[in-house]
Amino acid sequence: MSTTTCTTLDYSLNLPAAPTVGVVVLQTDEVLEDELRYWLHPNTRVLHTRIPNDTTVNADTLGAMENALPASLQLLPRKAPLAAVAYGCTSGTTVIGEARVESLVHECFPGVAVTNPLTALKANLKHLNVKKLALLTPYEPHVSQAIYNHLSEQGYEIVSFGSFNEPLDTNVCRIDEASLKQAIQTLHQQAPCDAVFASCTNLRTMSWLDDFTTDLGTPVLSSNSAMSWHINQLVSN
Repeated sequence: MSTTTCTTLDYSLNLPAAPTVGVVVLQTDEVLEDELRYWLHPNTRVLHTRIPNDTTVNADTLGAMENALPASLQLLPRKAPLAAVAYGCTSGTTVIGEARVESLVHECFPGVAVTNPLTALKANLKHLNVKKLALLTPYEPHVSQAIYNHLSEQGYEIVSFGSFNEPLDTNVCRIDEASLKQAIQTLHQQAPCDAVFASCTNLRTMSWLDDFTTDLGTPVLSSNSAMSWHINQLVSN
């Protein structure tokens, strides 16, 4: 057999010009990745990792992600020039705590900007000068109440509050557009509010949220729209 000649070729290295974001996506989440791509600046590079989570959403299963988060973060490329890292779970952040999520991210990626839907929501609400908020969740009562309590403690007046009381995350991502719009409309009509927030990254909102905001005449935010907005702010600074 003859020897094959392989020529050694020269090459150069460079870094991508576009800002790069690492995103931790729940194993049960079927929505977040597409919706981030929809709302993020077009030149943003997004690198995903998954985190195991239970299909049933409650305080115990959400809290369990605290121990799983480091291993998921370590699956992101360690040499990637990350401008920000996002943990994609509103209720999980509420249970684990924003400071703890940020600390775990910084153990893997020191100094990188950190966000999550809860932190992003509050930054967005501040930007919009929202004081009175209508809150929609898909969760079982204890998880919904935890988010209500957190936002209330942060100084927001929750003027209307409703939930689908759905414990299974696999069902949350299948709640249809008509149900979401009707729920938001119902809460919006209960009391004057400065904005409506639909919590959970597994709710499908990108195909109608912006137009519905215009029709309603009041800002409507979802976990994914808020986190996308915050990532855009972080990577442009």
